Amino acid sequence: LIFVEIALTVDMASSIDDVLSETRLQIAPDKATTAVFYSISNCQEGLRGISFGNFLIKQVVQELQRLGLGLKTFVTLSPMPAFARWVALERGNPSSEYLNHETRRVLDALDRPNWHQDPVLCESLKPVLLGLAAAYIILARGSGRRVIDPVARFHLGNGARFERLNWAADLSDKGLQQSFGIMVNYLYDLNSIEQQHEAFRNSGTIPSSGEVRQCLRLLHGLGGRGQSLL
Repeated sequence: LIFVEIALTVDMASSIDDVLSETRLQIAPDKATTAVFYSISNCQEGLRGISFGNFLIKQVVQELQRLGLGLKTFVTLSPMPAFARWVALERGNPSSEYLNHETRRVLDALDRPNWHQDPVLCESLKPVLLGLAAAYIILARGSGRRVIDPVARFHLGNGARFERLNWAADLSDKGLQQSFGIMVNYLYDLNSIEQQHEAFRNSGTIPSSGEVRQCLRLLHGLGGRGQSLL
């Protein structure tokens, strides 16, 4: 009905090439310390929209633990399929609380063809886009006060922690169109999954690492929202 694709690594994957490239570092399974969930696929059209996530993730982790490989970290490498659309809406909103004149000027670089191939443009865009990505998941809300991004809702709702944002993680056409190449690591800590699941479900609390909160602080320093976590 549904399956998960997993890469065994020695660290959290920071790009899709880390798990899919034919030239990636090959390791023996018993040397791996991290399981990276990089694809979750529903095989049945009739089951679209029905979440098996909480059951599935726990089952997969348990199965991996039974293999006796010594895995210590269980993490995803996830897309943000609605991020670029949200940024476009904020750029078009003159009263956006996330953007000011300076950050809008920086984001104008996104309108240039092949901006991602220009190191100077990337250097100026990186802190703004990473800050916006942190705000998009932690602060922004859609209808019904829901987290906007469907992948974020899935993993946060299953008790994961918003662990890390990865710059230039997917530079495919699709990755650039959806999220400007940024991908997310969601961490499944078995000791806190249930507590974080309940907190998210009951109060909308989003557990997040110091690293992603720092991205919010940088956005605040550039004039956007983020002060609520300072």
